[in-house]
Amino acid sequence: MHVYIYDDYVNKKKYENTLARLETRITDLGLNGKIVRLDVMKNIADAVEGEMRRGAKTIIAVGNDTTVNKVINAMINAEPGNPSSSDIPLAIIPIGKENNDIASCLGISEGESAGDVLSARRIERLDVAQAGSYYFISSAKINSRDTVLDIEKDYSIEIIDPGEINIINLSTFSNLPQNALSCPQDGLLELYIRNKGSRTITKFKPQETTSLFSLKKLVVNNKKFSLTIDNAQEVKMPAEISVTKKINIIVGKDRHF
Repeated sequence: MHVYIYDDYVNKKKYENTLARLETRITDLGLNGKIVRLDVMKNIADAVEGEMRRGAKTIIAVGNDTTVNKVINAMINAEPGNPSSSDIPLAIIPIGKENNDIASCLGISEGESAGDVLSARRIERLDVAQAGSYYFISSAKINSRDTVLDIEKDYSIEIIDPGEINIINLSTFSNLPQNALSCPQDGLLELYIRNKGSRTITKFKPQETTSLFSLKKLVVNNKKFSLTIDNAQEVKMPAEISVTKKINIIVGKDRHF
């Protein structure tokens, strides 16, 4: 049974035509299933776990990166009561142009064409990283100023300059160095630090610097800023980050890994 988890924002009038075409395409492909519409009163964790217990064969997140993050966390947190849940594939149907980097990276376009990806059912088993008590599939980011990184208990980095730190599992970035190798199936994370530098009397414009390397585990701490995962969820500091789970995901043929 296919279970479609509709995020609450997709009920806006501007998405009516997109959803109508999508649902027509799903019917034509014989992929009909149950639709669960989220709202402020519906707990996504309870909804997803309930459908998994009732025999869902595929969970489809209909929405954006935030929807995907919520569904992944609900699926993983349901595992203790449903041992087979880690084998249930997750599919994504992106709705809207904004905040859909995960779907794009997986080779899935907006709207009804995502139904064709679902029908083709190309399944890849991808790493899922954990930050504190939350899970993410793409990346975690934080302002680099005053951030302390404890890397695999071997050494620490304290950054005083402004900029951004990204801990990458599935890369949705277009500006990574050309030699960057980011694979969401190797059990490793990429630490990407981009600093703007500091102004001085002799250097009016700060010089940007970047660093990128692979690792298995790190602890991030910052007393001023929170860590944001999948552009969806803020995580309190300090947060230990590592790959701890895997999930089956339906991807398109044009995926970026």
